[in-house]
Amino acid sequence: MRRTRRPLGPEDAALWSEIARTVRPMPRKDPAPLGPLDAPSVTTAKPSVNVSARAKLDPFEISSRAPSEPRVKVVAQKEHALRMDARAYVRMRRGRLVPEARMDLHGMTVAEAHSALIAFVMRAHGAGLRLVLVITGKGKSGPDLAGGAPRGGVLRHQVPHWLQLPPLGSRVLQVAEAHISHGGAGAIYVYLRRSG
Repeated sequence: MRRTRRPLGPEDAALWSEIARTVRPMPRKDPAPLGPLDAPSVTTAKPSVNVSARAKLDPFEISSRAPSEPRVKVVAQKEHALRMDARAYVRMRRGRLVPEARMDLHGMTVAEAHSALIAFVMRAHGAGLRLVLVITGKGKSGPDLAGGAPRGGVLRHQVPHWLQLPPLGSRVLQVAEAHISHGGAGAIYVYLRRSG
């Protein structure tokens, strides 16, 4: 499907001309001398926004959709240092330890999932459970977004980070990707410290 370009309105044209004045060409590979830069001459109506106060403008993103919820900084998932018994860890990663409780975060917003995860882990730790399973889903496949953030799977990347932060960090001993029989990359084992 081919997109048609729509003409810029007066405010957009004024903003574009302000931005265009700040652009500098990339250096050439050949050592040809560069002449002075001429600012483009665009005659438009005065903008209603004060564009001269550049330092006060917040960074923005251009998107075709309105955001449904606040943007979340995605934290890359990394391997955690082994803090639990090595034999139990191997058994857990091979799917031989059965989770004593599970929680599915599918369909939840980031805010809902965060509060539900805290409540679930606190209850499980209080009940003396050791291994629980948190199902996050794998997210949608596709190209990465600008800035290296993954297109989908926000919960998959955020949950391990949340498990390290208070109040859960002091109750969680180990975090690992689940065995394929328990959900694989779309689920996370959470091995809890002994309560007491």
